[in-house]
Amino acid sequence: MFLASWIWGVAVILCCVSWFLLGRRRRRQGEPPLENGFLPYLGCALKFGANPLEFLREKQKKHGHIFTCHVAGKYIHFLTDPFSYHALMRQGKHLDWKKFHFATSAKAFGHGSIDPAEGNTTENFHQTFIRTLQGNALDALIEAMMENLQYVMLQSRAPKLQSNTWVTEGLYTFCCQVMFESGFLTLFGKEFNSNNDKNLSSKQETERARILNALENFKEFDKIFPALVAGLPIHLFKSAHSAREKLGEALLHKNLVKRDNLSELVTLRMFLNDTLSTFDDMEKAKTHVAVLWASQANTIPATFWTLFYLLKSPEAMRAATKEVQSILESAEECISLDGKHISLKRKQLDNMPILDSIIKEAMRLSSASMTFRVAKEDFTLHLENDFYNIRKDDVVALYPQLLHFDPEIYADPLIFKYDRFLNENREEKTDFYRNGRKLKYYYMPFGTGIAKCPGRLFAVHEIKQFLALMFSYFEIELVDRNVKCPSLDQSRAGLGILQPSNDIDFRYRLKRL
Repeated sequence: MFLASWIWGVAVILCCVSWFLLGRRRRRQGEPPLENGFLPYLGCALKFGANPLEFLREKQKKHGHIFTCHVAGKYIHFLTDPFSYHALMRQGKHLDWKKFHFATSAKAFGHGSIDPAEGNTTENFHQTFIRTLQGNALDALIEAMMENLQYVMLQSRAPKLQSNTWVTEGLYTFCCQVMFESGFLTLFGKEFNSNNDKNLSSKQETERARILNALENFKEFDKIFPALVAGLPIHLFKSAHSAREKLGEALLHKNLVKRDNLSELVTLRMFLNDTLSTFDDMEKAKTHVAVLWASQANTIPATFWTLFYLLKSPEAMRAATKEVQSILESAEECISLDGKHISLKRKQLDNMPILDSIIKEAMRLSSASMTFRVAKEDFTLHLENDFYNIRKDDVVALYPQLLHFDPEIYADPLIFKYDRFLNENREEKTDFYRNGRKLKYYYMPFGTGIAKCPGRLFAVHEIKQFLALMFSYFEIELVDRNVKCPSLDQSRAGLGILQPSNDIDFRYRLKRL
C-alpha cells in the first residue's frame, strides 16, 4: 500500500516537472509579458478567481498596460489601458467575439452549438435579440413588465400584505422573487387567461407555485454556472443538472404553445428553432433556458444593489422619490389600491436622469463583467503607443472593474454617490477623464462594441419600473439602518453583476393611499 502511494506520488511529481520544463508556454519576441502560473492547466486561475481586481492590479503594476495570463488552459491577454480599448473594437478582421460566447452557451445550457458554421442552425442569434429587445419591440416588453410587476407586488403577494402591517424579508430574496416572477410572465406569458375565467384565482395560485419552483431550479443551476463556464461538466453537479433539465422541460415548445401573451422574443425564437435548426425538442427548450438565465442572472443582483444603496442613502432616496412623483404627476397617474394599475411608458422612463445615475452608480460598484475576443489567426495588435504579437486561439480581454474603480476617473471609487453620473444641470454626465484626457470608455457593465448586451435597455427599464412601483405603493426601510454593505461574491467575477455575499433584512408595508 505504501509502495503504491509512493509510486503514484513520484509519478505526479514527474508529470508536474515535465510540464514545467516542456509544457509551459514560452514568450516569443514581440509578445506581451507572460504569467504562466505554477499549476498545470490551471495556471493563474486560483489566484485570479480569489480576487480578480487585486490580481490584475498587481500584474498591471508589474508588467504595464498589457500582459498574458495562463488561466484554466487559456492564454488571456489582459488589456488595461482604457485609451487602448478601441484597438480591441476595430480588430474584427482578426478577433472573433462569437466563438467564446457560442461555446460557453452550449457548454453551460446543454444545447448543440448555435454557431451557424457548425451546421445545427442558421439563425443569427444576436440579430434576433436586437430585433426583439430594442426598437418598437421594447415598448411592448415595458408595457407587459409594468403590468406584471404590479400583479406580482400587489396580487400575487397579497397574503403577506395586511393593512398597516410590516413585512420583514431578505432584500435579495424579495428582489429575486419579484423580478423573476414578473420577468418570467413578461417573456414566457401566462397559463391563465384573465378574461371571464371563473377559476382565475385557483389558476393564478397554481401558476405562481410553478414559477416559484422554476425560481428554485434557476437558483440551483445558477450556483454552479461559474464552474460550467470554467469547463467543468455539469454531471459533476447532480442537483444542478437536475434543475437545468427541469427548467428545460418547463420550456418545451409543447408547453409554451399553451401559454398566452408570449413575448415577441420567445415567439420568434420558437419559430426560428423550428424552421432553421436541427435541434431536438429538449435542445430547443434549452436555448430558452439560456434566454431565461440571461434575462435574470444580472438583473436580479443589479436590482438588489440599486435598492440597497437607496435605502442606505436618505439623500438619494429623497431625490429618486421626488423624480418618480414628478413623472407620475405629469402623466396624470393616480396611485391607488383599487385595482387600477399605474402606467409608465418608455418615454417617461427615459426621462428619469436621477434614477439613471443611481442605477449606473450601483452597477459601477457591483459589476465585474469581462469582454472577450478570440484570435482567429496570428496577428499584430496595434495599441495607442505600441504593438504586440497575438497567437491564434488566444483570448484578448478587458476587465472593466479596473476602470470602474480607478480613482483617477472616479473620485472615492468605493463610495456610492447617487449623482456621480449627473452634470451640473442634473442631466446625464458623459465627460469623464483620466490623466487630463477625456475617456470614450468609462462605464462598461454591459460590455462594449458589437457584443454589447442587446437586452441592456430592457434591464435598466425593468429596474426603474420596480423602483417607481416600490416608491409608489410601499413604505420601505432597512431593519438595521447601520447595517454594513455586504461584500461582493467574487465567485461570479467575469460574468456580470456580482451577488451579495449575504442577504440584508428590510421591511415594507402598503402605504395608506
